[in-house]
Amino acid sequence: MEVNIMTNRTKGIIAIIIASFGFAWMSIFVKLAGDLPVFQKVFFRNIVSMFFALIMITIEKDRLIGKKQHQKLLLLRSVLGTTGMLLFFYSIDQLVAADANMLNKLSSFFLILFSFLFLKEKITKYQLLAIIIAFLGSLFIIKPQFNIQIIPYLTSIAAAMFAGGAYTVLRALGTKEKYYTIVFYFSTFSVLVLTPFVILQYQSMTTMQWIYLMLTGLGATIGQFGTTIAYKFAPASEISIFNYTNVVFVTVFAIPFLGELPDYFSIAGYLIIFIASYFMFRHQNMPKST
Repeated sequence: MEVNIMTNRTKGIIAIIIASFGFAWMSIFVKLAGDLPVFQKVFFRNIVSMFFALIMITIEKDRLIGKKQHQKLLLLRSVLGTTGMLLFFYSIDQLVAADANMLNKLSSFFLILFSFLFLKEKITKYQLLAIIIAFLGSLFIIKPQFNIQIIPYLTSIAAAMFAGGAYTVLRALGTKEKYYTIVFYFSTFSVLVLTPFVILQYQSMTTMQWIYLMLTGLGATIGQFGTTIAYKFAPASEISIFNYTNVVFVTVFAIPFLGELPDYFSIAGYLIIFIASYFMFRHQNMPKST
């Protein structure tokens, strides 16, 4: 009897799409939370992730902070991730959700660049072409206008750079640490670092704002676990293109929750991104010639 075993690359693709769904959910609810300090939003987002990661560590009876020899990588991932998250949440507050998320997808470029420079992962011409096509498609959605409101756009690009760095560290960690340990380390680091800022800038919240931030944290937890698992299964150059599904999810959620409707240019961008993703998937699954 023939058993169809799912490849690690396919597992990575599935995990990254699930992560994209979770991060889209996070983006919608963090914006619905309204005018609150960015530090406060990121703080509560990470408390939820920390809680779920702690439950998993307790069930598995595993390490809380990882192995001694991996502390530098875990700390670097946490610093990059926390900085990127602060910048990203700021851009979400200032831009429409789809724009902020699409700009954040530039992390794919930084990820592949950093993976090439530091992890010596190869980049094929097909992978590069697919990513370039997807980026061009994103420009149809972003429709950048360089005026006095450019700061949130630059902030979002900076967030993408830090996210790309954080994901590169995840690749370096590989299977050396459990995914829930990595999530717990990052979330706990963020909560501890942000606590003084939250105390200084804390604003009281309504019941709905509490609910929205808890849902933000739940979406982030799905995204964080999914991303951490994805980059354990496959190299960044093979699966990062599927991060772009996040923008589709964000747009679908934004219509009923935020009242944001995509225009024709945005729809064209979605189609281009889908074509690039399909091209990438087809090439990666083609039988290798001998």
